[in-house]
Amino acid sequence: YGPIALTLATRAPQATVWAIDVNERARELCAANAAEAGLDNVRVVAPDEVGADVRFDAIYSNPPIRIGKAALHELLARWLSRLDEHGRAWLVVQKHLGADSLARWMTDQGWPTSRIASRQAYRVLEVSARPG
Repeated sequence: YGPIALTLATRAPQATVWAIDVNERARELCAANAAEAGLDNVRVVAPDEVGADVRFDAIYSNPPIRIGKAALHELLARWLSRLDEHGRAWLVVQKHLGADSLARWMTDQGWPTSRIASRQAYRVLEVSARPG
């Protein structure tokens, strides 16, 4: 568990990598994997444990599309609003689960979004912080 966070922490040891998950077991396993790998720059937390003042240079996510459109939009709005002024997010979304409509929704909400990769049934969406 935590392959995205662990990869980022390994590639950017100077960075603080937040591994945020609602699933307690996923957090436990991610923390154990980070410890086993000797990565002390990974903070494994539940969403409500992230202080309101925390901002992100980058967000990498495979968002939980199956939670429903309204809940997904709420989740994305919560975290994309925390991007730094020049921050970016990269989201991996299955095409048949609405990747293209999600990209349109984010753009309509003020987060410029583009599809930067597509392979088999997946899209990688790059999302920019809201201007201004």
